[in-house]
Amino acid sequence: MTLLFADGWFGPEPGDWQSVWLDRYPGSKRFVQDDWDSPVREDWVARLDEAIAEAADPPVLVAHSLGCLTVLHWLAAGGDRPVRGALFVTPPDVEENPEPALAGFAPIPRLRLPFPAVVAASANDRWMTPARARYFAGVWGAGFADIGLVGHLTGAHGPWPEGEKLVAPLLREDGSGIEKRKAPELT
Repeated sequence: MTLLFADGWFGPEPGDWQSVWLDRYPGSKRFVQDDWDSPVREDWVARLDEAIAEAADPPVLVAHSLGCLTVLHWLAAGGDRPVRGALFVTPPDVEENPEPALAGFAPIPRLRLPFPAVVAASANDRWMTPARARYFAGVWGAGFADIGLVGHLTGAHGPWPEGEKLVAPLLREDGSGIEKRKAPELT
């Protein structure tokens, strides 16, 4: 089974949890963006599409931060390559927390995911509140996991073994163990 890592703005950090997982899961891959610092949605989506096309089997996408929105925009643009599932880790709310460099990733797509997924949200992430993360999980039909007080879950957090428990059901042949959500009202 392939884990395909979609990193966020500024790219991977040395020793981050994605790098640890990359070593731990044989056949996994991290694809590289042409420009990590000045993201262009269409370019990022194109790199994701290429990486999925190159995967030997339908991958489980492990997306962090802006990588989450890249996956969503790929789907919104008609991305239809087979994907087994996705773990969305601390997606950024580019609508409520506008950042000029990320303006091309707004608005956040509101669509139903065609594969099982989990949204992992931090209780103290400056980029998205837990309420908004729970709302988007519902809109996308994804499970929701409160991962505690871990900020934006950057490389400083090391291996993140708790996250491996979230990706495990996605690696199952049938994707079982993921509870899909109805979209709650956002207050």
